[in-house]
Amino acid sequence: MAQYLFTRRRFVAAAAMTAVTARLRAQTPEPVTLEIPAEADGPQMPEDFVGLSYEVQQLVDPNFFSKQNSGLIRALKEIAPRGVLRLGGNTSEFAWWKPTPDSPEPEHPKTREVAGEPKASYYAVTAEAVRNLADFLNATGWSCLYGIGMGTNTPARAAEEAAFVSKTLGGRLQYFQIGNEVDLFDRHLRDPATWSAKTYLTEWLALARAVAARVPEAKFGMPDVASDVNWLTEIAAQWQGIENPPRVTTLTHHYYFGGPATNPAVNIPNLLAAATMAKVQRTADRATAAADKMGARVRMTEGNTCYRGGKPGVSDVFAAALWSADYSLLLASNNYSGLNLHGGTGKSVANSVGGSLPGDTLLEQQGESPAEIATRPHPFYTPVATFGQEYVIEPVARGLQFAGSLSGARLFNADLTSRLQTAGVNATAYAAELKGNGRSVVILNKDLDKDLDVVLDFARGKGLAVEEVKLYASKVDSREARILQPSKSRLSDDGRCRVSVPRASGVRVTVA
Repeated sequence: MAQYLFTRRRFVAAAAMTAVTARLRAQTPEPVTLEIPAEADGPQMPEDFVGLSYEVQQLVDPNFFSKQNSGLIRALKEIAPRGVLRLGGNTSEFAWWKPTPDSPEPEHPKTREVAGEPKASYYAVTAEAVRNLADFLNATGWSCLYGIGMGTNTPARAAEEAAFVSKTLGGRLQYFQIGNEVDLFDRHLRDPATWSAKTYLTEWLALARAVAARVPEAKFGMPDVASDVNWLTEIAAQWQGIENPPRVTTLTHHYYFGGPATNPAVNIPNLLAAATMAKVQRTADRATAAADKMGARVRMTEGNTCYRGGKPGVSDVFAAALWSADYSLLLASNNYSGLNLHGGTGKSVANSVGGSLPGDTLLEQQGESPAEIATRPHPFYTPVATFGQEYVIEPVARGLQFAGSLSGARLFNADLTSRLQTAGVNATAYAAELKGNGRSVVILNKDLDKDLDVVLDFARGKGLAVEEVKLYASKVDSREARILQPSKSRLSDDGRCRVSVPRASGVRVTVA
């Protein structure tokens, strides 16, 4: 009898274990296999693809962008050894050029005051600030997209400023950007009854030609729209009829996922949703089609997770790192020359949106004390936060850094993302052939519930070294993002390796 009970217990236990194993297998799907082509056939990601964007008003403090600001220099060099600093933003429309200490302030046109738009508070950009900017760029190894105001400027002043900037920055200057978010000028800077892409182009040509007369080698980016990419299409259509046009190398636009902070639709699930990147792809299709007509490339010159300073709990957490990594590589795969994530000090960004950050109002409504609010980056979306004299690289910049590891590589056109999403996981993948002798694959698992198991088939390369680097945080809403030290292994005899990508994480696998 005892032997019967023991045997029966073993049978019941074994049956229970079999049932548990079956359930686990049902919950854990088979690994997804991604076949990595032997040779790249897509666009090349520029070595200086990574960029940051700041308000021109930041130049009011000539010591901010200077060789003395070692903390900011160190942060930029860590994000990317070569990058692009863009100076522009709403405040650029109220700047005036002050070449000497005794230069008088010019008369300014009257503008309408509109809630949410910057107030007409004018400030000077000095020769000292531009000279210090040149030293700063030399110290970082970065180049510059220099914004010259259009909203309240004149051709003569624009040309004088451009001549000094070109001479002072030299090879660190990529091009001039005249005007910021010009598709929104009808809100407070121009007559809404007459303002259009056509009237903008007429006005822009007057300014650009004045600059080119003083700086014959000048290059330009334009039109720097906030969101209406139809302007790019319209300008490209009109461009063929312009006689001896200025040299435009780049068509530019901005992109913010949503906003402001008080909008409940600005949340982590929506930020990371596949539908979000599908909309980005549609914008890229239209922008690149317009650029091709003009023999130019496209750049996203200002953008981030949430406009008007970002949203706490979305813009300053690990989810923003996953978003920025995915967004960066999607633009690179569409032959963009780069992107610039907006940030800076809280004061400069607050001034650019009417004087306050909606995210602060949200935190006050949620009951956070002033001391607690002060521990957060201001603005909330800034890639590099300023805390006194300390500069902290925020999660959104870690995602930019992670994607930027492919800078200089040639991407594959193979649609690896569709293969992952067919398996029912919200994940994306990008592959590239490195400048040296190797291939890299970046997998971003943006799914908040499902882990991902992937087999990478490199088709050849038996026994080659494999390096695996992770983009990681303990939670998707963690206030940090880490790029972990690489782990080492080797390809199997059939040229494969297996990679686990937990929910809300990223991995970069490189075969040397």
